[in-house]
Amino acid sequence: MIRAGDPKPQPGTARFNTHRRRIYIIVVSAYLLYTIYEADHDLQRAGDFYQDLSVPYSAKDREIKSSFRRMARIHHPDKIGNNGAEDNYFVHLKMAQDTLLNPAKRFAYERFGPEVVDWQRCSSIRDYLTNGVQALLPYYVGTAVLMYVLGFIGYLEWGKYWRWVTLIILCVFELHTVSRPTFPYLADKFLNPLLTTFTRHPPYLPFQLISIARKICITMHIAFSQIGPMISPPEPSAVPTNSTPEAHLQEQLNRLDGATQALDTEVGRLMGMEMSPFVGDPQVVAGVKSKVKEWLVQNTIRNDPEVRDAMGNLFKKRRTDAPAGARGNR
Repeated sequence: MIRAGDPKPQPGTARFNTHRRRIYIIVVSAYLLYTIYEADHDLQRAGDFYQDLSVPYSAKDREIKSSFRRMARIHHPDKIGNNGAEDNYFVHLKMAQDTLLNPAKRFAYERFGPEVVDWQRCSSIRDYLTNGVQALLPYYVGTAVLMYVLGFIGYLEWGKYWRWVTLIILCVFELHTVSRPTFPYLADKFLNPLLTTFTRHPPYLPFQLISIARKICITMHIAFSQIGPMISPPEPSAVPTNSTPEAHLQEQLNRLDGATQALDTEVGRLMGMEMSPFVGDPQVVAGVKSKVKEWLVQNTIRNDPEVRDAMGNLFKKRRTDAPAGARGNR
């Protein structure tokens, strides 16, 4: 925390980086939570057949028919004249009643949403369920392939295990929700009663729960990519404290100096191992050292191209400066 009157943390300092990381996490988290709220708001604004007919999701056929007749008296084209919007709304109400009065369609609508109205050649619950599961497979297969490819080429590294766990949990939840004859237990016994008792939020239908769950899954994947690395940043030793070129060069020089010292130590150890048979005889040790020194001079120094060029230039200069008699004698 920064107290009133304290100077602001300077860019590049540890305190500045910590505050920047916290602000980034808060902003991204707030945005991701807003996207979930926005998805829920869009679902409620779109409505469902139960809300359109003003009946609870547990309504019986008699309640559905009674509500439709009551609303038809208000929105029937014969009552309001030629109005395209009202005509379309009346057709929508008629479609909602027909869907909810058909047990198979009602089962499918609650689990797969309004698109079941357009599904052809489906007459039983089994037909709708088979068609719905087949529609789900491309979504999960495509998502799994995309995650694998992105992970293979180096993306989505942080939280890779939890990404797969999240996708598997979502898939199991969706298959369980669409295949059960009743609503999900947690939604039916806890979530929906809480919403209807303490808020004005209508109860969730299974397909709406699935839509929200998918949005939460996508949000978690984004959080793994954006917030995850900020929660567990690299070790301080792996992060340079100063990113200037001079600091980077100094760091490289320090590493080179350490490698040189380690190499010098290793050479000394190897030299000691080579000289171990001659330990105890100073004359032999001195002779070996002189031979090694001479070998180093002959093979390392004199064979160096720059040294040879320098010696050649020196000899050439000395021959040029020699007296004429000495050059003639040669």
